[in-house]
Amino acid sequence: MLGIVGLALALRLTAAAETPQSAHPASPLTVEITSPLGRTGISGPVRIVARIGTSQRVALSPVQFFVDGKLVGERKDGPPYAVEWTDDNPYEAREIAVEVSDSLGNTARDVVKLKPLEVAESASVSSVVLEPAVLDATGRPVNGLTATDFHVLEDGVPQTIDMAIPDAIPATYTLLVDSSQSMSRRLDFVREAARELPNHLRAADQVIIAPFSRTLGAITGPTKDRDTIGGAIDAIQAKGGTAILDSLAALADQLSAVPSRHIIVLITDGYDEDSTVKFETSLAAIKATHATVYVVAIGGVAGISLDGEELLKRIATETGGRAFFPYREFQLTDVHGLIASDVQDRYVITYTPSNQTLDGTFRQITLTTNNPTHKIRVRSGYRAPAPPPVRPQLELTFRDLNRQFVDIGAGDLVVVEDGVEQKIEGFEEALTPVSIVLVLDASGSMKKGAAQVVAAARSFVQALPENDSLGVMQFADKAVLVQDLSTHREASLEAIDQYQAAGGTALYDALVDALARLKRADGRRVVVLLTDGRDENNPGTAPGSIHSVGDVLTSLKDAGATLFSIGLGTQVDRPLLEQLALVSGGESFFPDDVSSLDANYHRILENLRRRYIISYTSTNSTRNGAWRSVDIKSTHSGIVVESKGGYFAPVKGGGH
Repeated sequence: MLGIVGLALALRLTAAAETPQSAHPASPLTVEITSPLGRTGISGPVRIVARIGTSQRVALSPVQFFVDGKLVGERKDGPPYAVEWTDDNPYEAREIAVEVSDSLGNTARDVVKLKPLEVAESASVSSVVLEPAVLDATGRPVNGLTATDFHVLEDGVPQTIDMAIPDAIPATYTLLVDSSQSMSRRLDFVREAARELPNHLRAADQVIIAPFSRTLGAITGPTKDRDTIGGAIDAIQAKGGTAILDSLAALADQLSAVPSRHIIVLITDGYDEDSTVKFETSLAAIKATHATVYVVAIGGVAGISLDGEELLKRIATETGGRAFFPYREFQLTDVHGLIASDVQDRYVITYTPSNQTLDGTFRQITLTTNNPTHKIRVRSGYRAPAPPPVRPQLELTFRDLNRQFVDIGAGDLVVVEDGVEQKIEGFEEALTPVSIVLVLDASGSMKKGAAQVVAAARSFVQALPENDSLGVMQFADKAVLVQDLSTHREASLEAIDQYQAAGGTALYDALVDALARLKRADGRRVVVLLTDGRDENNPGTAPGSIHSVGDVLTSLKDAGATLFSIGLGTQVDRPLLEQLALVSGGESFFPDDVSSLDANYHRILENLRRRYIISYTSTNSTRNGAWRSVDIKSTHSGIVVESKGGYFAPVKGGGH
C-alpha cells in the first residue's frame, strides 16, 4: 500500500473517442463526424464538424447536431456542416450525434462518445505498508515485537522503519467464489462454509461477495450485514466455464475504488479454462491493490490438477497470503476461522523508501527479524508509481500543393514521434481565443511607407475575432509595448495611430519582449512581425539589440508561441525570418512593397482560422526537456501537413 503525500492534480487526457455506434455501409447517404473525436483537455467552445456524402443529386434536410440527445444546432446551407458547442464540463461524458436525411427518404446518423477527463494523482513514493505474519519454529504467531526487532531491505538496500505495531486496521474481505459448472457438486457446501466467515470478523471488518465463472457476476457489498452476505451467497448458481485470472484482474479494478485493507478469499477448484489475461498481468493487477490473497482450493467434479495447484499457491504466496487444500468437507468449515486468525495475528509496518524515483518498476522487499528462526509471510514487493504520461498537443494546418487550405479528419493522419507511430486521442478545430502581439518595425527606413503600414495594421485589427486579445509593440532603437493585450479594439487602433518611424532596428529585443509578455497569457499565443530590415543600429555599424538570435529561439520555446513574419523589401534577414516561422509552426511572407501588406495580414488571419489541434499520449514518458521530432503526414497524396515539427518534452515536476 502506498501512502500519498503532496497530491498534484493533473488532467489526464482520455483516449480517443469510442468507436462510433454506426458503421458506414454502402449507402446513397452517409454522415461522418470528423471533429471532435476526443477531448484535448481544453474546455470552452468546440466546433462539431460533419462530412456528408451522397451519391445522387438530391435535396438534403437540415443537418442536425445533438449533444446528449439535445439539439444544439443545424445547418442547411451546404458544406461545411458545422456548429459550435460549449463543452462546459469536460469531466462528464458526452454523446455527440449528427443526423441527416434526403428527399428520397434515406437517412444517416453518426455518433461519437466523448469520455470524461479524469483527475489523476501524481505522487511520490511516500510510504510503503507491510502486513507480515511472524511465526515461530512451531508455526505459532509471535507477539510483542517492536520496530527495533524488524529489518527491511528494498532491492537489497536497508530502509528505515517508521512504525511497527500489532495489526489493528479494519479489513474488507472479498469472497471470490467460483460459480462455474465444475463446482456444481460442491457449491451447496461452499455456501454453508462461507456463512462461517462473518462469525470470525471484527466489528469494523466488511465483506464483499463476488461470484465468477467466465466473468464476474453480480457483486454484493461491501457490507457488514449478515443477512445480506447470506442472501448473496444463496443466490450463487453454478453454470458456465471458469476464468480465474480474468476474474482476479476484473476484481482488482473493482477493489481499486474501495479504500481499505483488502483480503481476497478465492474459493475455486483451480480449473481455469477460459481466461484470456495472462498470469503475470492478473497478478500485477492484484498486487496494485495491495491485497492479500487466501486461496481455498476445493476438489470439484474432477479434483484439482497439479497445474491448478501450482497456480493457486503462487497467487497466495506472492501476495503474502496462504493456500488451503482441505481434503475433507468438515475441514472447509474451519478454513475461514484460520484465515481471519491469520489476518488478525499480523503486524503493520511502514517505511519511507530511500528510492523516490517514479519509474514504475517493481521493488523487491525482504523482511527479517532479529531471530533467524522466525518465519515471515509478507508480500514480495510493490510497484512504484509510474511517471505521469506525456501528452503533447500540436497545432496543424492542411494545404494542397497549390498552398490552398483543405479540411481533413484524424483518420487521414499518421503521427510519428522520434520514429515511433503514435495513436491520436484528440482532434478538433483550434477555436480557443488567441493572444497576439503585433510587432511593428518603426525604424527610420519605414518612414516612406508609414501611412500604408498604419492602414494595413488597422485593417488587421478590425478583422480579428472579438474574443482574441491583441497587444501592439513598436520597435526602433528600443522596443516599446504601446498597447498591452486587450480585446478593446479602439485602444489598439489608437496605439497603431501613434506609429512614427525613426532610428535603428532592435529586432531581437522586440521579439524577446513580445514573447515574454505572451508567456504570461493563457491559451494560444501568436507573434505577428512586420519589418523591413535586419537587427542593427541606426548607422548600420553594429547590432541593434542587446539580445541575440539564440535568445529569440529560447523565448519561442519557453512561450510556446507561433510566429508569423512579414519581411518587407530586399534588406530583411530572410533566412532568419523563415527559420523563426518554421520552428514555431508559423508562416513567412516577403512582399516587395507596402501595397501587399493588407493581403499578407489577411493570409495570416486565414491561417489562424484554419488550424486544428491533435493530442496523444506519447509512448515515451521520459521527462527530460529534450526536443522530440514529430512527423505528421496525411494518408492522401497531395496534402501537406504544417506544424512546429515537434515539441520539447516536459521536465520532471513540470506539466504535460
